[in-house]
Amino acid sequence: MLSRQLHPGWVALGAISVLFHLGLIFYGLAPALISRPMHMALALPWILVFMARTRWQRWSGWLLTLLGVAACGYIVLNEAALASQYGFIDNAWQMTIGGFLILLALETARRAIGWPLPLVALCALAYAFLGSHVPGEFGHQGMPTASLVGTLTIAEGGLWGELTGVSVGVVAIFVIFGAVLNAGEAGQGFMNMASAFAGRLTGGAAKVSVISSALMGSISGSASANVASTGSITIPSMVRLGYPRSLAGAVEAVASSGGQIMPPLMGAGAFVMVELTGTPYVQIMAAAVLPALLYFTTVWVGINAFATRHDLRPIAADDAPAPREVLITSLFFAVPFAILLERIFHGGNTPQFAASIAIFAGLALLLFNVRLQVSGRDFGHRLAEAAVTAGRQVSVIASIIICASLVIGVLSMTGLGVKVTSAILSLSQEALWPALLLTAIACLILGMEVPTTAAYVICVSVAGPALTELGLAPLLAHLFVFWFALLSTITPPVCGGVFIAAGMVGENWLKVALRAMALGIGLYLIPLAMVANTGVIALAEDLPAALIDTGKIGIGLVGISYGVIARRPVWLRLALILAGAAVIFLI
Repeated sequence: MLSRQLHPGWVALGAISVLFHLGLIFYGLAPALISRPMHMALALPWILVFMARTRWQRWSGWLLTLLGVAACGYIVLNEAALASQYGFIDNAWQMTIGGFLILLALETARRAIGWPLPLVALCALAYAFLGSHVPGEFGHQGMPTASLVGTLTIAEGGLWGELTGVSVGVVAIFVIFGAVLNAGEAGQGFMNMASAFAGRLTGGAAKVSVISSALMGSISGSASANVASTGSITIPSMVRLGYPRSLAGAVEAVASSGGQIMPPLMGAGAFVMVELTGTPYVQIMAAAVLPALLYFTTVWVGINAFATRHDLRPIAADDAPAPREVLITSLFFAVPFAILLERIFHGGNTPQFAASIAIFAGLALLLFNVRLQVSGRDFGHRLAEAAVTAGRQVSVIASIIICASLVIGVLSMTGLGVKVTSAILSLSQEALWPALLLTAIACLILGMEVPTTAAYVICVSVAGPALTELGLAPLLAHLFVFWFALLSTITPPVCGGVFIAAGMVGENWLKVALRAMALGIGLYLIPLAMVANTGVIALAEDLPAALIDTGKIGIGLVGISYGVIARRPVWLRLALILAGAAVIFLI
């Protein structure tokens, strides 16, 4: 399988994708109707052919890829003429291409992540075409088909909207950065550093999982990928030390889910927030970092609470990495990260430019192994692995964002987003906390069906304006929605991170889910705590207030986590839960 994946053709295509996205950073601004269709064209073979599971999928994938590349090529070659049409199709040929591109976006997303997101997009499209027949305030006046299809496919909206621009210009660069680090020894560096820091503590193997998953998730941004990568090491380690299988799976699922709220990548959410809120990337990182640390602190405390129920032994001294090995392997991620942060904070560069410089440092480090020996053959293999991984991961995210862009385009053209906002305000009686509850339920339901970033984009488009109208700061509203869009990774009935971890540990998924929900209780409470204690996201503006609110929330979460998990008298557990809630929400 590996040899097929590293076939020279796929390596070359991955390299082309990497060079294209890096080239956009150094070349300068490219017209949206050139860079974004090319982004889609480069993604098609990865989704439709590389990820094909059957012969039929492969052959149909080749056909769709060739037609899709031709359709994207038509947009690119006629960019100047199409820009002057302002989204109105004027001939049957353009209508055919536009309709095909919409169907292709749906099929690409379906093959990449399954039916749920394409079904949401299909419902949005059905509303766009048929909404004029809907009675009452949720109907719309209707629009010509030529204008509707044209706005979605030949203008800087719909498929080629700002979300796709974020995927092209920012997300792709950070995904490439993560692929380069993972192709080298950075992953081993994460594990070694975590083992050295926490391995000898009570519940050491579980705490290693928390730290390594937080570090790995900060560059991978995917809960499922995080479980699969770090879990392959941490889960067997916990089982070998006698941890209950359901707890071992829960620890990894909860820790890996936190990667999507840990800066800098946040599952692409940080960069989408930049576009949707107009907030600088550095400010979003500053706002997100303390809540993320609170989340992992709560998981850490939960492990200590589970230690009152089970014998959670530390990692044996013989299994701990040597200090020299920890130091050397840590350099493989510390050097690129240091360059990234130095270029952003000291050099004043954009995040994507800083990440590009860090990518070159990561590529240089691929020359070395854990013994700092240089091997040209190993370098070539790592380079090929990085190219293929980057090409595939960029394409998966592109397919998700392009499909979600159809939904956003329809919401914008039909005014449905404004109508849903009005409905939320009406149902909540224009009170903030009921509106937050309605939004949280919507995020949880939608997040069960679509990836976190897509769920966040769709939910914040319809619920975000309602929350801001009720007095919530825009960035806080976006963070609230993003956190609750993540709930589905550990919350039944659809909990992707739990399913993967349960499969790896060989335990009933529901047992893993129940323990994951207890261990990850911070995921449910911290978004609400951010609303009640807004200083926690004000690290860049008001450091004392941020630290005070962080401490207050942390104390409350410790009490609640112990009350929910620890083996203590029922009255004491209940008192801890009530006292923790009071500290967070009443003091």
